[in-house]
Order: sequence, then structure tokens, then C-alpha cells
Amino acid sequence: MAWLRRDPVRDLTVRAVLFKGTRDLLPIYALYGVLFADHGLSTAQISLLLAIWSVTAFLLEVPSGAWADTVSRRGLLVLSCVLQAACFALWMLAPSFVGFALGFLVWGIAGALESGTFEALVYDDLVAHGEPSAYARIMGWARGAQESTVLVAILAAAPLFALGGYALVGWVSVAVGLLHTLTALALPSAPVAISAAAVDDLDDEPPAGPVGPHVKTGAATVVAQPNSHGTTSSRYLVMLKTGLSEALHVRRVRRGVLLGALLYGVTAFDEYFGLLAVSGGASTSTSALLVGVTVAGSLIGSLLAGRTEVVSSRALAAALFIAGILFIAGALAVGVATGPALVWVGFVGIGIAYGIDFNAEVIAGARLQDAIEGPARATVTSVSGLLSEIVALGVFGFVAVATQWLAMSTTIALLGTVLLVAAALTPTWLPPRHVPARDRTENVTPDQGGEHR
Repeated sequence: MAWLRRDPVRDLTVRAVLFKGTRDLLPIYALYGVLFADHGLSTAQISLLLAIWSVTAFLLEVPSGAWADTVSRRGLLVLSCVLQAACFALWMLAPSFVGFALGFLVWGIAGALESGTFEALVYDDLVAHGEPSAYARIMGWARGAQESTVLVAILAAAPLFALGGYALVGWVSVAVGLLHTLTALALPSAPVAISAAAVDDLDDEPPAGPVGPHVKTGAATVVAQPNSHGTTSSRYLVMLKTGLSEALHVRRVRRGVLLGALLYGVTAFDEYFGLLAVSGGASTSTSALLVGVTVAGSLIGSLLAGRTEVVSSRALAAALFIAGILFIAGALAVGVATGPALVWVGFVGIGIAYGIDFNAEVIAGARLQDAIEGPARATVTSVSGLLSEIVALGVFGFVAVATQWLAMSTTIALLGTVLLVAAALTPTWLPPRHVPARDRTENVTPDQGGEHR
């Protein structure tokens, strides 16, 4: 009856897939850029809305991460789900610049509460079961589920819009947000993988031996019960200080934080894919299908992350370089298209590039989790999220200014150069891959792209 025995890794995988899968099952994703434009907003105003979204997440990113290291991570994820549903309800009830802005404000809070919290919950639950090496595979499947449901939602957007317009698309998205809340309630409540009472200042060199009740075991730590001593505010400040210290002062963590932020932050260009499609002559319904091509690319890239996580940093850098070239060429092809064929070819190139970037981001995220050794895992991850918001703000600001003089296709193509920059940085900034203790030998050589402390 071995099949009846509970497999904690498989159980966590199912829960993570359900959570991420319902997070973006939102048909409004495919049309909200066009929704704003159809309600009279200019490209600059749309960029301002997106900036409000990012600034909100920017201001709350790290504080919410420290909060997630102090209180229930699952509880924060439930709150995040409720706020996300509230955003789309606001858009439907008040379809104006002010209503859209308030919605993005609420959505920004929701995103900040989730960012870093979900990743830390998953990794610490795996540490509790002695399986941290499964993190990349689980996150790849979870991200794949997320991208799959985005694709389903985008494909559903066209018939929903035809049947009931923006109202039906929006309220279906609200209902999905409430379903997402139920999946958050089903997540485990993993203990933090170290006691907050045993926090020492972290720097670029590890201590000579074990500190306090925890013992370093490569990239992971032995799970300890969360410290119940002291007030919540004092523990919050300890976690905030410790997470910031590790993110800033430990070289391989710092570089992993920066690389992950660059790879994820640059994906803010996907907010303009619908407008890019329309600028190439596509209709509103066809633009949703073209955006779906890019989502298919990110889906494939995410699902492959469990396999490609073992690649060297130089191989990953080469893939990112190819992605940059494909992205630039694809965007320019849409700009010069005189018919639908070249528009589709351009979006296929963009979709492949998008998939490579997503694959690299999952790998970089897994390597970062392996590199973190302190107790404030969600805080450190949130620092990367904070920096990704800065990159996203740069993308939004660049598009808002550049489109005053340049075509949308040229503007988006220029953003592809960021992938070339990421390719150049990956060989030195990607942290080394964690080798499970059972597979380690004294002669194992670390990945060429990382550093051992």
C-alpha cells in the first residue's frame, strides 16, 4: 500500500501549482491595456498607472518581506489574494483614471505581500522535509501552471469579450481572485528554517563553526521552531535588519539578488505586448492571441526549469544572448509588418525570447534560495523583488518618454538590450548550484559562474 503513503514533496507541489495556477487565471490580463485606451487614456497615462502599481509594490516590498518572516506567511498570502480580487472589482465599478489608479494601488499592496513570501514558504517547507533540492523543480511546475492558466485566460478573453464586453471579462477575473484565495488557505504553514534568537551579523565569510541552535548544511539550514520570545515588533526589526544585512553584505547573495531582479524586472515589457500587436495592425481579439504566443513561450521556459537548472552559468548566458537578439528582431519585425504573417513571426521570436528569460529567472531564483543562509529568507527575496520593481519602473518610464518620439516597435526593441546586459552579467553573478549532501564528494568543483564564500 505504498501508494497511500503521503509524499510531502508531491503534496507541496500540488498545492503550489494550484496556488500559482489560479493566481493569473485572469482574462482581464489580455485586455486591460486596451481597456484603458478605450476609456480615453493615453499611452503616457497608462504608463503612469503601471508606475503607480510598481511604486506601491516598491515601497512595501521589503517591509512586507520582513513581516512575512515575523508572522504567518500563509495568512499574508490569503490577504494578498483578497486584495487582488478587490482591484478588478474597483476597475469594473469605477472605470476611470482614478478607479484604475486605486485598483493598481490595491494590486500593488497584494503583490508586495506575496513577493518573497510564497518562495520562502515553499523553500522552508522543503527544508523541514529535508528536500531543498526539489525547489527549482517545484517552482518550475508552479510557474508553468501560472503561465498555462495565463494562456487559458488570454484565449478565453476574446470569446468573453465578444459575449459580454469588458464587464464580463472583469467580473470573471474577480471570481477567479476569490477562488485563488481558497488555494492560499490550503498552503502549508512551514516553520522558519532557523531560530530568530540565534541571529548573528552576516558578512562575506561564514563563521568558524555552528552558531546557536542551527547548523549550516550547504545552502540549507536545519529547521528550528520560530522564536516566541520578544514582541512582534522587536522580532520584525530583527528580521528586517538580518535580511538586509545578508542581501547587501554577502557577495553571492547580493549578486543573486541583483541578477534575479534584472531578469524579472525586465519582463515589465510584457505590459506593452497588446499595444505592440495593435500597432502592427492586429485587431483587439487578435492582439489577445498574439499575447498568448508570448505566454506559451514563458510556459515552456518555466516547465523546463527543473531540467535546465543544472546548466552552467556560461550556457545560461549564451541562451540569454540569443533571447536578446530574438526579442529585438521580433519587435522590429512587428514594426515593419505590412500583413499579419510578419506580425505573427515577430511575436514567435518574442515568445521564444520571453521563454528563455523566464527559464533563466526561475534558475536564478533557485540559486538565490540556495545561497541564503540566514533566517530572513522572505526579506532577502523581497530585496530582489524591490530591485525588480525599480527595473520595471525604468521600463515604464522609458516607454512613456520614448514613445513621444519613437514607434512602439522600436521602443520595445530597445528594451531587448537589457537581455543582452543580463547575458553579460550571468557568468559572474549567478550563484553556484547547491549540490545535495548525498551527492557531494570532496572533489566536487563549484559551478564556474558562482563563488563559494
